[in-house]
Amino acid sequence: MSGENIPLNDLSRHWQQTAPVVKPAVERVAASGRYVLGQEVATFERAFADYCGVRHCIGVGSGTDALELVLRALGCGAGDEVITVANAGPYAAAAILATGARPRFVDIDATSMTICADALAQALERPARALIVTHLYGQLADMEALAQRAARHGLLLIEDCAQAHEAERGGRRAGAWGTAGCFSFYPTKNLGALGDAGAVVTDNDALAERVARLRQYGWTTKYHAAEPGGRNSRLDELQAAVLHSKLPYLDRWNERRRAIAADYGRGLAACDLVTPAIGGPDHVAHLYVVRSQRRDALRRDLEARGIATEVHYPVAEPRQPALRGLTVPAPALPETERAVSQVLSLPCFPEMTQAEVALVTAAVKDCCRPGEGREDVVSSG
Repeated sequence: MSGENIPLNDLSRHWQQTAPVVKPAVERVAASGRYVLGQEVATFERAFADYCGVRHCIGVGSGTDALELVLRALGCGAGDEVITVANAGPYAAAAILATGARPRFVDIDATSMTICADALAQALERPARALIVTHLYGQLADMEALAQRAARHGLLLIEDCAQAHEAERGGRRAGAWGTAGCFSFYPTKNLGALGDAGAVVTDNDALAERVARLRQYGWTTKYHAAEPGGRNSRLDELQAAVLHSKLPYLDRWNERRRAIAADYGRGLAACDLVTPAIGGPDHVAHLYVVRSQRRDALRRDLEARGIATEVHYPVAEPRQPALRGLTVPAPALPETERAVSQVLSLPCFPEMTQAEVALVTAAVKDCCRPGEGREDVVSSG
């Protein structure tokens, strides 16, 4: 096994596969002389709104910008509290803090590692303004239960869909469940640009108009800023053209991700790991994340064999130094703390070969002790 080099992701392979459709799109934009908020953006916005099953898509500079601009457009600000999870990287927290509101963290479900509906119910004994639900690792959260609770308590429901392009349940896709859905098109996402890019999707006409103004200085007409809180966060023509050229292939790429995940699931079934349940349309396998009580040792062992891994994400938000004193004091988050100490992402990307999947599977099996019971891995100790 030594000497193999298998990346966590490989954007150079992705470029080789997509160049025949992406290059003409890039050249078309370059030749047009129009690089900001032109026809390419409008065309992609229409196509992606249709893809998500909503009326509006507003292209912005990044997924984090999408969250911030939606919060601003919905009137969230100083004095407000916004509920979210603490195991998904500090992106939602950064967006919340940028508006002047404060994040309030609740615990996650032990299986899906998305927000726990029961923990949310307990948290709602104290009023909040909004709820950001992160569809983590490609897994659609329990939106039926979460949407009901949000509606019952008058919460604005915002979906963080940065890792869940195409995930659906009952024919309803990520981004179409809440007040708005926020997408990232960072290059490693299931639908990725050639740099930073993001979008807001919504069925709310007034919200769409406000976000469109906020992404460009709050302008109602050129040089006339009427919407407070506006700034420059525009999806440019180049990224829009690239994304539109790739969109027809997204479902196929997601099926390949699911197939890799299924191979891993079968091959690692006897290991002392918790493997994710990926197979249905509600999980698009953005990341293949296992859980191990000896996560760090396993990671070192795999690195020694030339297999790249990553930890998404190693620090719960209340422990982030930059957030100290800025968030609502969090209750105990036992499932969150267990998850961040155990999760490990294995290579999983559409261009990955079957031989590489087999090599990773064999390496993980060789590094793990078999047959110790999956429940032990996530036990409370």
